[in-house]
Amino acid sequence: MTKLIAPSILAADFANLQRDIEMVNASEADWFHIDIMDGVFVPNISFGMPVLKAITKHAKKFVDVHLMIVDPDRYITEFARLGANNLTVHYEACTHLHRTLQAIKAEGMLAGVAINPHTNISLLEDVINDIDVVCLMSVNPGFGGQSFIENTYNKIKQLKALISKRNAKTLIEIDGGVTDKNAQALIATGADVLVAGSFVFSSADPVRTIQNLKSLTKNEF
Repeated sequence: MTKLIAPSILAADFANLQRDIEMVNASEADWFHIDIMDGVFVPNISFGMPVLKAITKHAKKFVDVHLMIVDPDRYITEFARLGANNLTVHYEACTHLHRTLQAIKAEGMLAGVAINPHTNISLLEDVINDIDVVCLMSVNPGFGGQSFIENTYNKIKQLKALISKRNAKTLIEIDGGVTDKNAQALIATGADVLVAGSFVFSSADPVRTIQNLKSLTKNEF
């Protein structure tokens, strides 16, 4: 299966947002990764519905929306209306995760679940066949530019084993601290989607940086 690169728009230049969206459109990136933060579930506030609407107006690729908010169920229909293709909620924010996943799918979106660095993979066992994408947080959620947590490799292996055990088709997404230094190892360990924010948008040539990341995912292991 083709491995995917998803630039994180949280790291884009908000004063030139359309320019950066068009850059991703023109690049070898596969997805747009868009973080929605409420300042409650995580200690930061990002953008909300109006900015997402502006992004999806110009985005020509798959839109991967990552909700770092409390009570995400309230907004599922709205995010579908705004053009999200995949909607990821946090395990830690959902009291009735199975019901939330079914509600996301009922709106025609793929359903994702993100887990924080301290959350055990085994907690997903009963719902893994209902999850299209598991987003492993490889930094503590809330801020871009953090250092990669090395234990993520172990969690990828555990998650891959669970997916195989249950014969699921779930994709493994890695979010946080992804660079050209660890991309190849992450893919080799079992990752399917790499989210890269600061590494892409802080580079001198983001298009080339994305191209380089994409080339690393194509190597045979």
